[in-house]
Order: sequence, then structure tokens, then C-alpha cells
Amino acid sequence: MIVPINSSLADFDPSVLSDEIALDEALDALDPLRHLRGDTSLGDDDHSQSIVPVQPRSIQDELIRLSFPDCGSSTAIHIVLRVDAGPGCGGIAWPAGEVLANYLALRRERYCTGRTILELGSGTGLVGLVAGQLGGKVWITDQAPLLDIMHANVKLNQLDSSVTVSELSWGEALPHEIPRPDLILAADCVYFEPTFPLLVKTISELATEQTEILFCYKKRRKADKHFFTLLKKEFNWKEIEDDPSRERYSREAISLLMVYRKPRK
Repeated sequence: MIVPINSSLADFDPSVLSDEIALDEALDALDPLRHLRGDTSLGDDDHSQSIVPVQPRSIQDELIRLSFPDCGSSTAIHIVLRVDAGPGCGGIAWPAGEVLANYLALRRERYCTGRTILELGSGTGLVGLVAGQLGGKVWITDQAPLLDIMHANVKLNQLDSSVTVSELSWGEALPHEIPRPDLILAADCVYFEPTFPLLVKTISELATEQTEILFCYKKRRKADKHFFTLLKKEFNWKEIEDDPSRERYSREAISLLMVYRKPRK
């Protein structure tokens, strides 16, 4: 359903207003980023809290510093991150990314050291930068408007030798320079329903039965289940249970999953 950008709820067919999923889709067409702003105007419990992490009011080309415990060292991992909302919502740090980065730091040897790693929808590159510091050979990927901020963050953290920036749009042909990964990382990639089949297509093309996929997302609305309906055609998943922070971030509707391809018939 396509809704003109200057429409309002009063313009919708009554059948749309009575169907929760159809209403979600219609509202998305009006404002694709409404779920990222913690909108409470509809009285939906899924929107009762803002999901934007604590950051400056208007984020324009600013630097933040994040630290993560490194189980393989007595010192923490420090990341300097340029954040800028100018290129879009991907230009800032989101809670699921911090959850995934923290888990990688806690399980360094298990997931990162010496492995080929690809991050999807990297945005600022936070998760991939942490994986690079932990000894992985990492590709961070996103659409063209975010490449500059990713390049800047690689240089800020002096990770040019271990982290490569590549353009990758979900659903399109995979760039030739991107290798087959041992580990795929994805954080906060489930937020806009039209991209769901594109993301699943890209994951399907990248993953073999041996590929591990760490997938961290924040539940924002009931329509998110459409993504997992598509994903389960070729993949299974289970909750990560060995993260000591799990109880805390679960209260914020964040889940960390291990996703793996079903055996081919």
C-alpha cells in the first residue's frame, strides 16, 4: 500500500484502521523512522520508551567514547566514535550495537580472533571496530551515505590494517571484494519492514551451514515478526544464554541471537 506523504490518519480506508499490521504499514509510509523515535502518540506499549541511546540532543559530527571489557586482557577496549545523524539514523550508536559489541569483547577467543567477519548495516561501524580490535579480519558494510563516517571511524581507531569499509546494499549483488565470512554480525537491522526480504536475501547469499550469525535487535512493534517469518524459511536461531548482561538488556526488549542456516535438503 502506498500512502501519499501528505496524508493523515483521516484519509485512510476504515479497513486499514481496523487492521493493526496494515495500520503499521500505512504509518510507516507516512514516517519511516517513527519507530526509532519512541513515538508514544498511538498509546502502543512498544513505543512507550525512546530507543535512542543517551547522546547529545542534536547529533552533528560529534565524538563519543565507548569502553568494553576485554576478557583476554586486563585493560578495557576503547572505541572513539564519530557520530552524525546527517546521513540518517545509521550515523549514531544504537543500544543493540552496544550489546553485541560488549558480548564480543566478553567472548573474544570464541568469536573474533583470527576469523573473517562481516558486519551488515554497520552504520558507524561500532560492532565491526570492536571485532577488529579483538583480532578479527573485518568488513564493515552499509549504504553509500554512511561510508564516510565508517572510514573516519576506522582511521580514528587506527584499525586500517584489520577493518575494511565496503558498500553493500541489502538485496543487491554482493561486492566481489567481500569474502565468504566465518561470522556475520548484525545489530539493529530490523526496523523498516520493506527492507526485511532484502536483508534475508543478503544473509542467505552470504551464509553457509558453517557460518555463525550473531544477530542483536530491539523489538519495536508486532510487525517485526514478519522478518522472522521470512528468516525461518532457511534459518534457525536460539537465544544467547551465556551473556551476564542478558537480564538487563532483555528488560529493554533487546534480544541477542545465534542464527544458523538449516541443513540443505
